[in-house]
Amino acid sequence: MYNVKSSFAEEFINHEEIVDTLRYAEEHRTDRNMIEGILQKARQCKGLSHREAAVLLDCELPDLIEETFQLAREIKQRFYGNRIVMFAPLYLSNYCVNGCTYCPYHAKNKTIARRKLTQDDIRREVIALQDMGHKRLALEAGEDPVHNPLEYILESIHTIYGIHHKNGAIRRVNVNIAATTVESYSRLKEAGIGTYILFQETYHKENYERLHPRGPKSNYAWHTEAMDRAMQGGIDDVGLGVLYGLNTYRYDFVGLLMHAEHLEAVFGVGPHTISVPRICPADDIDVSAFENAISDETFRRIVAVIRVSVPYTGMIVSTRESQRSREQVLELGISQISGGSRTSVGGYADVSATASDNSAQFDISDTRTLDEVVRWLLELGHIPSFCTACYRAGRTGDRFMALLKSGQIANCCQPNALLTLQEYLEDYASPQTRLLGQKAIEHELELVPSEKVRARTRSYLEQIVHGQRDFRF
Repeated sequence: MYNVKSSFAEEFINHEEIVDTLRYAEEHRTDRNMIEGILQKARQCKGLSHREAAVLLDCELPDLIEETFQLAREIKQRFYGNRIVMFAPLYLSNYCVNGCTYCPYHAKNKTIARRKLTQDDIRREVIALQDMGHKRLALEAGEDPVHNPLEYILESIHTIYGIHHKNGAIRRVNVNIAATTVESYSRLKEAGIGTYILFQETYHKENYERLHPRGPKSNYAWHTEAMDRAMQGGIDDVGLGVLYGLNTYRYDFVGLLMHAEHLEAVFGVGPHTISVPRICPADDIDVSAFENAISDETFRRIVAVIRVSVPYTGMIVSTRESQRSREQVLELGISQISGGSRTSVGGYADVSATASDNSAQFDISDTRTLDEVVRWLLELGHIPSFCTACYRAGRTGDRFMALLKSGQIANCCQPNALLTLQEYLEDYASPQTRLLGQKAIEHELELVPSEKVRARTRSYLEQIVHGQRDFRF
């Protein structure tokens, strides 16, 4: 039986409820009055239920599909403005004991080069990332209790936070590692992580078990209930996602929103971020074997409907997507993207040494440098942000959401984005990017609502030009 507040995975992600929802959406995909009513509700920016969102995703009326896209643009602008937060993944180890059929890290893959970074390796990687201009990382590691125990992850986090090279510093470390215990999540929280990220891959239990035939990850309930344990362990910012292409996208879309509703119902705050990765080529992985791969147009629809359904949640798209694909979804709801990414272990410090190996988790579609991505965003009218202020000021979980919902976020995030962009321009940008960035800062500064905050921002910007760093609101 479906129970949004249940602690059991098969009750808060209930198969029968998803099937009924999909049937309901199919029956109403041309119901103009209903769909217009759903869009009207979405304009209030208080969210949609998974059933309402499913109807919107299934809509077959062209004018209302376009209206959904336009509403997504408006909601994205209302809460996030032109800001796009920048980050990079850092792969610590690709040793893994799981049998995931879509990931080249799976234990039976004998062709992949297995690597694990030492703490000295991590220092070199982080310095290389700092020299690009990155301030925010997402740690990635395969699940292997021997090679990648929690102690190794904690030591790595401590190492990363302790590295200060020139004007560089990693100010926020998000963590994407396997499901673990409440005690372990508490230790990650104590280590100062930002968001804990874990992709469900697919919410369809039968397909999940088929795709994960062996290893700890094969336990559907343990994996699906991980976010509950993370929040019980004190981590109040968590990131959800599915890997589109593993299962039918409508099913996983509904399951994803049901998971968000569950977290909101039980803990009073939904996911901090939702990621929208799609299956892509990798060593030992044949994408053509996955018949549920989705088109660019379907991808755009998914992003837009997620944005109008959970308006306060950040949305992430990685370098799995091409430049063209990322450009299509940026305005529809995406608030975070990676840039200059490497998905191989040790891929930043020595690009030439890792270019020919096969230690990467997946092939990158957008291979541009961080500076090229920053310049591209500026040319499109976005503001690349390297801000980490809210996490360091304790504005996480429900405190962050309250700030966002009240509209006061513009007096924090907007100036912080400009300050961190100014840092990037001073320390790392090419001349062309610097010129574009200065023009963007001058324009966007006038959009900060509070005159007092605007004046302080101007003062901080001047101090950054003269060598000072790390101002924040």
